[in-house]
Amino acid sequence: MDTSADSSGSASSDRKAIRPLDAAERRVLGVLIEKGKTTPEQYPLSLNAVVTGCNQKSNRDPVMVLDEEAVSRALTSLRHCGAVAEVFGSGKIPRYRHLAYEWLSAGKEELAILGELLLRGEQSEGDLRGRASRMDPIPDLDSLRAHLDTLAARGLVVWLSPPGRGRMLTHGLLPEEKLEKVRTQVGLSAGAVGHAAASHRPIGDEEAEAASEIRADRGAGGGTASAALADRVASLERQLAQVLERVAALEDSDGAG
Repeated sequence: MDTSADSSGSASSDRKAIRPLDAAERRVLGVLIEKGKTTPEQYPLSLNAVVTGCNQKSNRDPVMVLDEEAVSRALTSLRHCGAVAEVFGSGKIPRYRHLAYEWLSAGKEELAILGELLLRGEQSEGDLRGRASRMDPIPDLDSLRAHLDTLAARGLVVWLSPPGRGRMLTHGLLPEEKLEKVRTQVGLSAGAVGHAAASHRPIGDEEAEAASEIRADRGAGGGTASAALADRVASLERQLAQVLERVAALEDSDGAG
């Protein structure tokens, strides 16, 4: 079952410093947090269950293909930094549970938020609230933002865009070079759409191509889920361009009248 800091006093008294995580470590820790909350009857997880959770196609972005060796390495490194523990219970097969409550000093809802960000990466506040609520209820955006402010003050959440509707964020466990890449990608995508809206013109071919390359780069190795997401973003951009064209035409018509 999903338990908090009082279930592991030794880990709490010897908590190690939080450090950035690589892609496999982020996925493994996210899976352990998720499964501890959503399927407590199957938790802690065997190595095989962790591998299956890492590679499942739902609630993951990008979809990954990690083998037992890669997952085992990630579990070992997470154990060394104090984020995961190996347990045996009544059986002989080792199982794994996260120590993220202690390692991150996080509450229930905060850990649900971080777990969702570890599984999907950067996303908007609205998407995050709905997705994290499947682990622990977050009734509204005001409640979410209160938790996000607490996490951001500790560097566990990073804002990627200014305050406002659709504000983007990610977790603070990314290596610095990866975080800068994410910031650049989000900034370029938002900048292309924002500039088009400000000038009442559709996104140009070069901008659309650049946005497509960004999405392709982000989804490399991500399988069908990332491809579907990229297609949806492209469709929304085309719809926005059409709306802006109609607005511009109406403004020209009013001016002529």
